[in-house]
Amino acid sequence: MNFEFSEEQNLLREQARGFLQDNCTMKVVRAALEDGETFNADLWKQVAEMGWTSAVIPEEYDGLGLGYLELSVIAEELGRTLAPLPFSSSVYLATEAILAYGSPAQKEEWLPKLASGEAIGTFALSEKQGQTTPSNLNTTGGDSLSGVKVPVPDGDIANFCIVVAKSQSGDGASLYIVDLDQAGVQKEKVNTLDPSRSHAKLTFNSASASLLGTEGEGWAGTQNVFNRAAVLFAWEQTGGSDAALEMAKEYALGRFAFGRSIASYQAIKHKLANMYVKNTLARSNCYYGAWALSTNAPELPLAAATARVAGIQAYYFASKENIQTHGGMGFTWEFDCQFHYRRSKLLSVNIGSEAQWQDKLISAVEAA
Repeated sequence: MNFEFSEEQNLLREQARGFLQDNCTMKVVRAALEDGETFNADLWKQVAEMGWTSAVIPEEYDGLGLGYLELSVIAEELGRTLAPLPFSSSVYLATEAILAYGSPAQKEEWLPKLASGEAIGTFALSEKQGQTTPSNLNTTGGDSLSGVKVPVPDGDIANFCIVVAKSQSGDGASLYIVDLDQAGVQKEKVNTLDPSRSHAKLTFNSASASLLGTEGEGWAGTQNVFNRAAVLFAWEQTGGSDAALEMAKEYALGRFAFGRSIASYQAIKHKLANMYVKNTLARSNCYYGAWALSTNAPELPLAAATARVAGIQAYYFASKENIQTHGGMGFTWEFDCQFHYRRSKLLSVNIGSEAQWQDKLISAVEAA
């Protein structure tokens, strides 16, 4: 059985990689830390013009109508270059929520804007430290919405947000679309380990909101959106893992100690080999996740959790060992190792921690 991508999808990969190598260098990523750039607006415009933001949006809403295998390819390349863009918030989360649960009017209003990159969306669940559940939600919804969500990825730059709020019926939660450019919303930027992906605290004071989907079915909807996004995040993590491995390998080949390349020492060989093994396992699980996502298979919860856990573990390990391979220079500001470490830590918690996804994996295995 062939799990590889098709010739057309690999051509898309080549195009994406070439574009990002030219337009999303480490200098662009570093600007987020040194210059305080919230995100790269010019790069976002170019990405939208190439159709990446509209990949899975149907043609009737000005999208390309492609599939999730193509989006997986794009996600991997964005992860490889650490692109400082709100792509995951807008495409993996907000777009998916509206595609799955939006009314015809909501789709007509938001999907064309998401496709063109005119609108940036995000998804707000967390309210405090620890795991969020329907029982500890404090944000209340209806015709107006009140509460606090923190941290919200790209909340400071997004135009609208899908908010999970408390419900008195059903599974205890409902989803709402909230326009963030209104008087009832306050934005406050939150500092994180990875400034190249901004986060914010959103305070809603009787903000106008519209119900997304069915009242009282928001928690099930959130889990479905997160399962779908988990596969795409895993591909992003796999791309980053491979880039960290390549960075470590290139440095080891070019760094000499005691008259020989450090890549010839067994300790360094073992580091690189262990990184390769974890990356390969993560990629294998990502293939499974991409298949389940693209076919909307019943196994999606299992495949998503498997890909998510493997992606988290591989990227963190690769980013850490990349620093170790660089030795005493690896943790300094001048070297680029820090960017993969920062991104690996951020991606490991953005839609739930590794422990939460391990619990989901066990539950999915039991259910199967």
